[in-house]
Amino acid sequence: LQLNKLEDAANAAHTFFMANPEHMEIQQDIENYKTTAGKVSLIDREAKQHMEDYSAGVRHYDKEEYELAIDFLERALKGYYSEDEDCQIMCEGPQRFEEHEYLEYKAGLYEAIADHYMQVLACKHDCVRELATRSGRISPIENFLPLHYDYLQFAYYRVGDYIKALECAKSYLLFHPDDEDVLENAGYYEGLLEGTMDPDTIKPRKEAKMLLRRHKLESHLLQVAAAGLGYTYTEPNYWNRYGARQDEHSVPSSISSEPEDGPRLSLAKKPMPKPDRELKEGGPLLYSDVKFVYNSQQLNGTQRVLLDNVISEEQCRELHRVASGIMLAGDGYRGKTSPHTPNERFEGATVLKALKYGYEGRVPLKSARLFYDISEKARRIVESYFMLNSTLYFSYTHLVCRTALSGQQERRNDLSHPIHADNCLLDPEANECWKEPPAYTFRDYSALLYMNADFEGGEFIFTEMDAKTVTVS
Repeated sequence: LQLNKLEDAANAAHTFFMANPEHMEIQQDIENYKTTAGKVSLIDREAKQHMEDYSAGVRHYDKEEYELAIDFLERALKGYYSEDEDCQIMCEGPQRFEEHEYLEYKAGLYEAIADHYMQVLACKHDCVRELATRSGRISPIENFLPLHYDYLQFAYYRVGDYIKALECAKSYLLFHPDDEDVLENAGYYEGLLEGTMDPDTIKPRKEAKMLLRRHKLESHLLQVAAAGLGYTYTEPNYWNRYGARQDEHSVPSSISSEPEDGPRLSLAKKPMPKPDRELKEGGPLLYSDVKFVYNSQQLNGTQRVLLDNVISEEQCRELHRVASGIMLAGDGYRGKTSPHTPNERFEGATVLKALKYGYEGRVPLKSARLFYDISEKARRIVESYFMLNSTLYFSYTHLVCRTALSGQQERRNDLSHPIHADNCLLDPEANECWKEPPAYTFRDYSALLYMNADFEGGEFIFTEMDAKTVTVS
């Protein structure tokens, strides 16, 4: 930026943002670069090309542009196997993994050689995870390699290439031989080919077969080594089928289609993994004044509720008076006066601070206690309405005020609080929400209590995983 190379600065900012999607200031910087430099084609300098091609293929698939989807997904597969070779080579050489320092004896030559090669083997075995993980992320895209074949088997079917469709379906079944949906697809494709050729001559792709065979042998050697060298090895689930793609246009095997000629092709939706607890709602609201407005179905989601009259007008006015006496700019966000957007001033206060000021006589103790009592009321309502079978505990309670800064409201294209999820890092580009820090992964529920409506804008919205498609406003 200081050298006035705005396009390079924009690309650097974009690269940082791809790895740190929770960093809102950098997002505003990117928008400023766009405004200053004009039309900018943002480039992620650390992007993996096979992942870029995969994402492009999925986007075309979602738009039912199957020819283009096939082109990009085939290119992504070619790039994947090329990257896999490079990853294998990079594992050769000196290794020092802290988690593998398990030898509790003074290693001799043979033990040291064995230990070294087992670490090399573990590195190679983990290339599957490395190639499925976006730059800057910790968690891989679940079921990444098999998903290529899952998308392709249905895309090829839609363009009428039943041989390739069967080939890709059989390739996917190498990873998940018990997948009923794809087994049904493979049988259907075989039926389409009968009379023109022998479907048994169509085999899974060699590269997929070789990779999976190598991967299983690596796993076997690691388990044998673990038993011989005295450490515990647990094989990770590299091909977990339960990713985030559960909607009807995201997973190929979740689409139902009826060809013009022939039986109905029914591709049932893959089952979601069972949650740790049974999700319920509709329990008592506990307080007679609280009014129910909308449930999850009306809010187009799950575990959602909208309530009214949670506090009285007098309680609301009293909380306003407490706020004016205890709020400080940036309080609760490490002193950042504009943590979510540079176009607004942010002021906040915690329950602890309110009670502290109450005991010091700086605000009425009764009023400070009201802040705590209302927070507890919200907790009890959520716990009761969603019929939780265990106690719901507070992670954080915050009284906040956002004020638009004068002179900075024209041509605003940011949100007062960007689209996010409290307990995972939303990655709109990947259509994923990563369960990893700095997200508050331990949170289960969030509650917002609005205490005024005398402002413009500020609508509360839910979106799809792309952070753009509004589902509820």
